[in-house]
This record gives sequence, C-alpha cells and structure tokens, in this order.
Amino acid sequence: MSKTAFAVIIGLSSLWSAGAIAREVVPFSMGAMPGTIVIKTAERSLYFVRGDGTALRYKVAVGRLGKQWFGEARVDGKYVRPAWSPPDEVRRDNPKLPDVIPGGAPNNPMGARALTLDRGQYAIHGTNRPSSIGTYASYGCIRMFNEDIMDLFEQVGVGTRVVVER
Repeated sequence: MSKTAFAVIIGLSSLWSAGAIAREVVPFSMGAMPGTIVIKTAERSLYFVRGDGTALRYKVAVGRLGKQWFGEARVDGKYVRPAWSPPDEVRRDNPKLPDVIPGGAPNNPMGARALTLDRGQYAIHGTNRPSSIGTYASYGCIRMFNEDIMDLFEQVGVGTRVVVER
C-alpha cells in the first residue's frame, strides 16, 4: 500500500472517529409529529422526526448527573456563531470566566450555531469540545458536533417542539 493511500485511510478513519459522519436516518415510530426534536438522554442521541416513519439521529452530549432536565420546550431563538454569557451557575463554578465570550472565539462553548429553548437557559448548540459528544458533559444544554448543529439548524424553526426523555 502506498504512503498516500495509507494517509487517506487514516484520515478517513479519523474523520469517522471524530464524528464528522455522526448523523444517520433511522426508523422512528414513537408517535412524535414530524418536525419534532426528541432527545433520549440515556442514549445521548437527538432525533429529528421526519414524516416517513424515520428520523435523523445525531450523537450529542447531554447534562451531567444533577444537571439534566426532562420534559418539553420550544425553540425560541436561532443564532449563528452566538456569543456566550455564562449563566450564574457556570460562573459560580468558574469565576474567572469573562462576562461574554464573542461568537466564533475558540473558547466559546456554543460552537457554530445555537437553538435556544424557552425553558431556563438551555440550548441545543455546537461545541468547541467535540470529544465531549456522546458523554454526560454539560450543565443541561444539548451539545452537537458543529457540522450536525449546522444541518439541524437549517431544518428547524422558532416554535419547533423539543422533547427531552430519560
């Protein structure tokens, strides 16, 4: 095998393990209406329900123990490269954080896009820590790979129903 072919194979395997191909179409028959976002916390998966008995499934990071929430919300805002103002609870745990981290800054945990929710200070957003995807990592927000939140962002609008299950 040539060095070039080997490098391509290693590169593709790195993309896969980094989650660049993290979404897939899967059967889905949980009774949710098309256009609904369903988050299954125990699976660390987000489903965007389609109208044909399927859903797009994305790997996500969810709230760590004691920071999770369950129930329903609605998307109440859509933001591209959002700035981040750490909530009070995060600031208590990390007092050296600035008041605002500009959108697009490498230390901004919101990533490329954010869908804010009408429940508390929660959002479905990208991340600057892709290795956290698939884990219990946040203060209650749902983290996605930046490529995945950009995909989902284009498919949902303000008012989209979000259901968070155990």
